[in-house]
Amino acid sequence: MSEQDPKDTPEVETDLAEPAATPDAPAADVERTETTDADVVEATDAAEDAPGADEVEEAPRAEAPAAPKPKPAKKPGAAKAAADKPGRKPNGKVARDKHGRPIVDGPVVSAHAKYVRTSARKARLVCDHIRGKSVDEAVAILAHTPRAVAEDWEKLLKSAVANAEHNHELLGDDLKIHAVFADEGPTLKRFRPRAMGRATKIRKRTSHLTIQLTPKES
Repeated sequence: MSEQDPKDTPEVETDLAEPAATPDAPAADVERTETTDADVVEATDAAEDAPGADEVEEAPRAEAPAAPKPKPAKKPGAAKAAADKPGRKPNGKVARDKHGRPIVDGPVVSAHAKYVRTSARKARLVCDHIRGKSVDEAVAILAHTPRAVAEDWEKLLKSAVANAEHNHELLGDDLKIHAVFADEGPTLKRFRPRAMGRATKIRKRTSHLTIQLTPKES
């Protein structure tokens, strides 16, 4: 057999008709690539070497509002202990009378001087110095006070001490001034002649003095 020259072989043209694309399955050119084990290993190493690969960004979380601190529980006997103290209310405040003076749990000795011929304002200027003092300190203060009403206060203080010793069997050295105040008394109206037959009104003020004594321990 003689070898046929490839040049002499007629070329046969074949028309391979591509399948028409249907509306349900559109035709698409799919390029397939083969991956080897070496490519997988290389991609893994590259991902590990990338900066920040191990760090995962987390979305910022909204901070929850801080819970209020619980209030310390009150001791069950605290209100009772405060109420048991002399002159204390159940809420622990100091009990006071209608005049705003503290109420003490103990004997209170008082002495009054009425219709003292001085104004209540002048008397209050002196009694403010001896309020809350002991009897000895009050006597020393009144003895050196350069006001005429100081003599009336000193007499009233000695009267209150005598009442405490005689009626309640208390010692004057163990007493202190719990309250001292001066109230306004009636005013005497007088007139004085002035020039050209006129008359001027004169007001003679009076006051009521009060001293209250209590033991120093109360």
